[in-house]
Amino acid sequence: MKILISDNLAPEGVKIFDEAGFEVNARTSTTPEEVAVMIGEYDGLVIRSGTTITPELLERADRLKVIGRAGTGLDNVDILAASRKGVVVMNTPGGNTVTTAEHTLSMIMALCRNIPQAAASLKENKWEKKKYTGTELLGKTLGIVGLGNIGKNVAKRARGLEMQVIGYDPYMTEDMAHSLGLKLVSLDEIYALSDIITVHTPLTPETRHLLRADTIARMKDGVRLVNCARGGIIKEDDLLEALQSGKVAGAALDVFEKEPPQDNPLLALTNVVGTPHLGASTSEAQINVAVMVANQMVEYLKTGVARNARNLAAVSPEELEKIQPHVSLAEKIGSLLGQVADGRTNEIAMEFFGDTAELNSEPLSAAILKGFLSHFADVNLVSAPFLAKDRGIKISETRSNERPNFQNKITVTIRGKYGQNSVSGTLFNNRDPRIVMVDGMFLEAIPEGEMLIFRNNDKPGVIGSIGRALADAGINIARMQFGREEAGGKAISIVNVDSPVAQDVLAQMATLPNVIDIRVARL
Repeated sequence: MKILISDNLAPEGVKIFDEAGFEVNARTSTTPEEVAVMIGEYDGLVIRSGTTITPELLERADRLKVIGRAGTGLDNVDILAASRKGVVVMNTPGGNTVTTAEHTLSMIMALCRNIPQAAASLKENKWEKKKYTGTELLGKTLGIVGLGNIGKNVAKRARGLEMQVIGYDPYMTEDMAHSLGLKLVSLDEIYALSDIITVHTPLTPETRHLLRADTIARMKDGVRLVNCARGGIIKEDDLLEALQSGKVAGAALDVFEKEPPQDNPLLALTNVVGTPHLGASTSEAQINVAVMVANQMVEYLKTGVARNARNLAAVSPEELEKIQPHVSLAEKIGSLLGQVADGRTNEIAMEFFGDTAELNSEPLSAAILKGFLSHFADVNLVSAPFLAKDRGIKISETRSNERPNFQNKITVTIRGKYGQNSVSGTLFNNRDPRIVMVDGMFLEAIPEGEMLIFRNNDKPGVIGSIGRALADAGINIARMQFGREEAGGKAISIVNVDSPVAQDVLAQMATLPNVIDIRVARL
């Protein structure tokens, strides 16, 4: 088999391919035109950030089986096009964990001790000791948003500096947090209690502009903000205003909404420390990712085992046609639970009934976990089970050939500190997904688009007041479904709407008579 390495790769990675008996063409850089000409000859392609994988390029890749990214980011790969072509795409999460965590701590220290500014002043033959007086880290509260591999490593190192560490991650258990020596708190507590806040989440619709004017307003005066994760998690215009007003004492940024950040006004401020996306840039990290990607690709090409794959490996057309509707339903159930759950999750119990119980449960379980975790983590069908395990979540599965009310059914129950939630779904005619039970209350809802989930008391006028509030806001209702425990007891209403509902409208509806709470789900 032949491997093309189109970007510079540490020689330790090239050696692994050579020793495995592959024919390797290792290049330090390759133009798009050169890759397009060569790609048809190769079974595997190793890239970094310099090579862009487009549908047009993949059309020429007649032999290509796997693309390996020596690093984490896959913004330069059209994963959907690769999946349609039957090409596995894998990256190397964890290969740069330590170096990014170390860079984060370095940025925190540089920010709190004014090291870059003081060094620049000294090189100008100035001696400005008082001007660059800093602040100690000892005893300060560090708030970590996102406790994946990098966030956990930051926590460990901060504890070594005798900082008070608190963290937010909706998928980490209390036991796991305790083992790290940190306290799990809500986002609002992160904002209110932290002297320094550092973010370690992927950039998703839920985390884009997570730190913005209204969340910054809830932080301590003089807070310091650090972003070594992804540009866009902090809204830069709002950060600029907060830095200028003094609400935020300083910011350390390794990533930016636009890179390179040419003429970015943040970099003109004396209370901003910036680096050019250096989080993973150490010689050790480059060796780590080269070795990881080479080992993963060799394993896949020789055995079919795809570690750290970012898309679903190809299956036979017959198997895919049979299982895909159930996989889609499973992911929707998981996604719905991930958006409406009552707090942190310790356990996920999956039950498969009837026809569903006769299928391979592994892709169904992975789909449930992918849907559940996808709103706060970069996850796919392959990585979801490992991510859940990493968060300390207990997973259980049961099967039953019984067909209670439906020919097929999936029920998922999540349990945690604040109780439990459950959702059941089925396929009508083996293709049309329906949600048929939420928290023990029967209903029939189509899981798609923008959904409002109301918990309410079963009293007259609730439905009318919800409809009026949405009408006043110019929101069209596509469909409404209702369920209840018993007459006059607790009830649930699921409302599909044609457009997103603004936060102020949601807040207004939450105060309507007999409405207990309202959640939003996007499927």
